[in-house]
Amino acid sequence: MDRKDWMGLLARAPADLLDRLWRGVNMAPAFRWLRAPEVGGVMVQGRAGGTGAPFNLGEMTVTRCALVLEGGAVGHAYVQGRDKRQAEQAALVDALMQGPEAGHLRAAVLEPLLAEVQARAGLRAAKAAATKVEFFTLVRGDD
Repeated sequence: MDRKDWMGLLARAPADLLDRLWRGVNMAPAFRWLRAPEVGGVMVQGRAGGTGAPFNLGEMTVTRCALVLEGGAVGHAYVQGRDKRQAEQAALVDALMQGPEAGHLRAAVLEPLLAEVQARAGLRAAKAAATKVEFFTLVRGDD
């Protein structure tokens, strides 16, 4: 898992699950803020048919922050919603993943997060599949 992958995972992670996993790690590294958590909005774009021309779908609330650990590692986070604690925890995980704690954090935080996100996606897909409607055409023979 590279940085792009864990940053995306942390950005989409449910806040309660990230909080529970972070508390289980029991780390409290010293850091200073480069950018304290702040709430803002971003424009979300979609594409017609997935590959067509982009269009503005709507706005989404995000919280962002940046911090630096005593060792010099910099952590950034952009998370969905208004949870400043979630942004702080995501930035701490990002910074710590760049150091010797990476293996421990991968096993204790990122892998359980990935499993939960995949399980939720599978459940959502199964619920959607249950509502799928098959359309077919009957030929009446009236020419």
